[in-house]
Amino acid sequence: MSVDTVSLTGWGRTAPTTAVRFRPRTYEEAAAVVRGRGPRGALARGLGRAPGDAAQNAGGSVLDMTGLDRIRALDEVAGTVRCDAGVSLERLLRVLPPRGWFPPVVPGTGRITVGGAIGSDVHGLDHPAAGSLARHVVALELLTADGEVRTVTPGTALFDATTGGLGLTGVILSATLRLKRVATGLIAVSTERARDLDDLLARFTAGGDRLPYASAWVDLSARGRSAGRGVLTRGEHAPLSVLPAHARRTAARRQREPWAAALSALPGGLLGPAAAALVDEVRYRSAPRARSGELRTPAAFFHPLDATPVTDRLHRLSALSTGRSGLVRYRFTVGYGQEEALGRVVRRIAARRCTALRAELQRFGAASPGWLSFPAPGWALTVELPAALPGLGRFLDGLDAEVAAAGGRVCLAQDSRMRPETAAAMYPRLPEFRELRAELDPTGAFRSDLARRLGL
Repeated sequence: MSVDTVSLTGWGRTAPTTAVRFRPRTYEEAAAVVRGRGPRGALARGLGRAPGDAAQNAGGSVLDMTGLDRIRALDEVAGTVRCDAGVSLERLLRVLPPRGWFPPVVPGTGRITVGGAIGSDVHGLDHPAAGSLARHVVALELLTADGEVRTVTPGTALFDATTGGLGLTGVILSATLRLKRVATGLIAVSTERARDLDDLLARFTAGGDRLPYASAWVDLSARGRSAGRGVLTRGEHAPLSVLPAHARRTAARRQREPWAAALSALPGGLLGPAAAALVDEVRYRSAPRARSGELRTPAAFFHPLDATPVTDRLHRLSALSTGRSGLVRYRFTVGYGQEEALGRVVRRIAARRCTALRAELQRFGAASPGWLSFPAPGWALTVELPAALPGLGRFLDGLDAEVAAAGGRVCLAQDSRMRPETAAAMYPRLPEFRELRAELDPTGAFRSDLARRLGL
């Protein structure tokens, strides 16, 4: 097992902190780290894709779980896979589709470990039908504060505290996931443009769930009558047997969106409102008014930015234009019937000309049983903003108040700046979570920067 002292951040590259990083190769080595933890405790970490500080532990120990990466069993009769927590979803997307299976939930990046996905209780573009990942976990092996390994199954308090519990109940060592049977991993995609937010929401709901995967890009540079305009994208698994050979070759190529090329071409230092509006205009105008039948690979459909330099470009442009690097992801949900609140948030961001680097809208179905899980029935909007925008903290505090007043919540797993009283108001089961942690882990073995900041 290797050990070093490193400065760690989340994907947003804000608020770096230093920890001792252990890289266990066996469950026994992971247990040894937990038993030998110092006064600042320990925390599991995967591929570092949490945008904020959920996978950091200042002054303490961090277990880099990526060395525990074995796929231990694929049961093609039961439709389950058992794997170590350090296996990435990107790897599962390579291994499973050729065998006729697909991960039960695919979040916005494949570069996340199974353990991190369970700890965040991730969701995909098909949440109304599939729910979040907790619904598909058959069992998990959890290393608890006493150094013992427990098998945790659905329907128990420990399971509900662990799925979405951000690593604060223990170290997930392995999990068994229920898979989805598919004819092919290829996705048949339809795309349509919407002229404003009302039109976008209407198009979202008009299609029902006939095509299970759905999300929309929202143009947060547009104001006035065009505020909230966007591009709605839907998809479903395509049967490979009915596709001609040339269509299979087309689907196998990775597409690059015109807006991504425009962003990559921007000279350094030009990431201001005018440049962002130009990129948004290119993205909106280059999208078809209506198109169906386009074929994409899972990587191209679910994770178009994973294999492009656009994400790193965003960080560099942010640093050049604001003087320091870092992106803040603001992700919130409000319930159905609260569309006016959603519209107010969209218009406030547009009016402030915040240079939003990402704006994605999704629909949620039934809530997860996880006590700190994010999804709840309604609309979810994700926005990424340069961390150094003047007055950003106060502005987002104001959005928090708007979201809370509508009965909504901000995503803990992706947060980097919320106030503890706000988190307590948005997550009513937080007292139960604290009580279980106090019982299971009275000495505070598992800690994180986020947990300290929000009093979790």
